[in-house]
Amino acid sequence: MRKADKPSGTNLKFSLTVNSRLERLSEIANFIELAARESGLNEDQIYDVQMAVDEACANVIEHAYHGRTDGTIDIVCEKRDHEFVVTIRDFGERFNPKKVARPQIGVPLSRRNIGGLGLFFMHKMMDKVQFDFAAGSGNRLTMVKKIKK
Repeated sequence: MRKADKPSGTNLKFSLTVNSRLERLSEIANFIELAARESGLNEDQIYDVQMAVDEACANVIEHAYHGRTDGTIDIVCEKRDHEFVVTIRDFGERFNPKKVARPQIGVPLSRRNIGGLGLFFMHKMMDKVQFDFAAGSGNRLTMVKKIKK
């Protein structure tokens, strides 16, 4: 984990780069916990951010890199005043989040389609979720959690 110097006021910045291996998810979770705790998030907020980032990174490994282990995942966490901002960037295959079917939460498990819960959980656990697929700069997911005391 690399922690940037405290630029001003209440802003902090942390960064981590890992390869696209499922085994790295625990390292990512530890990184998120440390960055979130130092940024002032409470236990419930830390859990929410960890779950959302775990879902996002697992999706990157499985869907963007199709299980290839030579891809990279860049994660930057920033405390910006009263928000904790997580940016995840990869250079795998793009996807259209609008084409992911919404999960049928009210349907019994035996009748549900497999998949689609990751995006659902990210939106439920975070205050803002935004995708950016600009050509040449990789796939970028930005998620924001408001810091509440």
